[in-house]
Amino acid sequence: MKCIIIDDELMSRAIITELITTRTTFTLAAEFDSAIQAIKYLNKKKVDLIFLDIHMPDFNGFDFIDTLKDKVNIVLVTSDKEFAINAFEYHNVVDYLVKPITKERFDKTIQKIAILNNAIVTTKKLTQEKISDIVEPSFYINIGKRLIKIDANSILYFQAKGDYVAIKTENNNYTVHNSLKKIESKLPIGMFFKSHRSYMININKIIDIEENTVLIGKDVLPVSRRNRPELMKNLKLL
Repeated sequence: MKCIIIDDELMSRAIITELITTRTTFTLAAEFDSAIQAIKYLNKKKVDLIFLDIHMPDFNGFDFIDTLKDKVNIVLVTSDKEFAINAFEYHNVVDYLVKPITKERFDKTIQKIAILNNAIVTTKKLTQEKISDIVEPSFYINIGKRLIKIDANSILYFQAKGDYVAIKTENNNYTVHNSLKKIESKLPIGMFFKSHRSYMININKIIDIEENTVLIGKDVLPVSRRNRPELMKNLKLL
């Protein structure tokens, strides 16, 4: 993680520098005794984290945060506790260190940053997985000694038959040794609906609904009275 220090006190910069250099995951890119110098640097280069003193001669830390084009994560460093409430009005302020900074307190800051970064990485991963499902929702089924790829958009419905499930697609029919419950957990969210204990239908393939049945392709399939209200909620009604 690339970081910079902005503090007009030499001793404070030296302490933070020493603490940063003990962390292999952190790289100190630069340090500044002036916020104006730091702004010029940030106009050309990007960093992941800024250790920022609140009290500086040119303008204070809060003014500096307001000038940032990119909302970089900030750890505020100050001798005053009174600004803590104001500090957390800024979403990119991740911690508030009061001078003199101890190693124990700095360690807590690092832990907080690590937790935040892990949460961001996890969120990005989940988002990418959802996008992947939307762009190309597909999966493989085991038929004999073959693995066959099926586009989820081509599936009309699933029908449970004892220990097996029949898969009806626009062009083919397949039977797999599985259960509706296990299959449901692997399908794109919002695309399929369990209309009956033995049927799971592709909502986008419904042609007609009449009482407790739906027409999908050329097949009329049952909808239980219990599940019908939930099905209606999932439809786009004008």
